[in-house]
Amino acid sequence: MADVIDGRPATERQLTYREAVAEGIAREMRRDPAVVCLGEDIGAAGGVFKTTVGLREEFGPQRVWDTPISEQAIVGAAMGAAMTGMRPVAEIMFSDFLACCWDYLANEIPKVRYMTGGQVTVPLVVRTANGGGLGFGAQHSQATENWALTIPGLKIAAPSTPADVIGMMAAAIRSDDPVVFFEHKGLLASKGAPPPLDHVVELGRAAVVREGGDVTLVALASMVPVALEAARRLAEEGIEAEVVDLRCLVPLDMSTVLASLARTSRLVTVEENPYQGGWGGTLVSVVADEGFELLDAPVRRVAGECVPLPFADALEEQVIPTVDKVVATVRALAAY
Repeated sequence: MADVIDGRPATERQLTYREAVAEGIAREMRRDPAVVCLGEDIGAAGGVFKTTVGLREEFGPQRVWDTPISEQAIVGAAMGAAMTGMRPVAEIMFSDFLACCWDYLANEIPKVRYMTGGQVTVPLVVRTANGGGLGFGAQHSQATENWALTIPGLKIAAPSTPADVIGMMAAAIRSDDPVVFFEHKGLLASKGAPPPLDHVVELGRAAVVREGGDVTLVALASMVPVALEAARRLAEEGIEAEVVDLRCLVPLDMSTVLASLARTSRLVTVEENPYQGGWGGTLVSVVADEGFELLDAPVRRVAGECVPLPFADALEEQVIPTVDKVVATVRALAAY
């Protein structure tokens, strides 16, 4: 029998990305009473981005905690709760504000399991709204996955579809290692079919979301639809691009990337992170080490510019990767 959600067959209902966040958390809270949520305005208000709507009503204030405006308090409390048997899901409203709790996130949480010889684990999820494209300015628009990528001991998830939000949220909450879960603000209104009730997406497993034989486009989060649209336009010119959705940066699924590269022999990364220090630099260095002989052309990276993000839409578009930028890069690479 088909899964039924909200009284309708799952195959008929469309779920937004923001609804998928709340749904993914709720499924895990129903499954495991050790799962709790905490963060600023996540309870009665349902979250500033409406990604926790309904959780307080269903699970009550004992499991959905509104906190003061203190990122250190939120993540510090989550760390303590995780060390004593809970599975907290902590929200930092904007990923830019991870800087406010960086000592916990970089210097404490990822090191506990190692420094105790495995005697203590910190099974927590830090959720955060990430990325630009909405004109929120330099302090509220950054894509900060590359910050977390520098810290050994953190898993990093960045889904691009509602189904992946739910499946990866399940895997993240069940993980015995800390996970930073980046939810892209530019994708919150996007829609997709809800997955089955038992849907789990293994962290560290990329997805080939479009097949092609001429060039591999590797993207993450909001850059996945950008890459897909670029591939659609390129196909009209006879260039068939394969699109790989990384989904996670840690673990990093290089096997899927290298398998795609073996089919196409050309590689372009599409990343919102700034070019300087972006995750694409790490990925292409692995390609140089493990897949150099697969290449028939230089590797290219389409990335954000190394400047603070402007408020103005027209200026922000100059900074963040766009479909036009990807198309131009691939077109030149295909002619190499």
